[in-house]
Amino acid sequence: MKKVLVTYITHSGTTRDVAEAIAEEISKTGLEAQVSELTEVINTNDFDAVVLGAPMIIGWHRNALKYLKTHKAELASKPLALFLTAMSLTESPKPELAGVDFHVDQKLIVPPQKPGRFSFKESFTTFKHYLTPVLKAAPSSLKALAFFGGRLDIYRLKWFDALFVMLVVGAKPGEKRNWPDIRAWGAALPALLKLDEK
Repeated sequence: MKKVLVTYITHSGTTRDVAEAIAEEISKTGLEAQVSELTEVINTNDFDAVVLGAPMIIGWHRNALKYLKTHKAELASKPLALFLTAMSLTESPKPELAGVDFHVDQKLIVPPQKPGRFSFKESFTTFKHYLTPVLKAAPSSLKALAFFGGRLDIYRLKWFDALFVMLVVGAKPGEKRNWPDIRAWGAALPALLKLDEK
């Protein structure tokens, strides 16, 4: 049986919940899915594929980016999927990602206040701003990438993260996770990662 590592970074449990839902859907397809917080991952040698998720606060979580950079050679040997949770995503040109399935929860996207022009706050929540450092750090084995809504609880964030989210990004506290969308992506991952091939 092929094994998939679903690993995550979380501030308040939101991204862990998403990782667990994705792992459940992968398991339903007949594969073995193990969920672990990123700090608990020693190596990925025993897994046939890796799924890594983390929240957007001031960009994608710095420890997720660091992990991709540090383990780039190791991760390059197996299919990789990434998911990013966010509270705000401004409608903007999507990047050209050759060979990568790019999924976005359409309920998360908000059009800019002025068509064709981004405000200062909106410029921090475009695809380009969010994804440039992620794609630079990711190995060539990246096969799937997804944006999902998250849940924002200001009181669980560090004060400077909360300040950035409220004042710069302008995100409002609340729940934006779209469970049917998240679970559908999880169920599709074995095919996207080509793990259903013999």
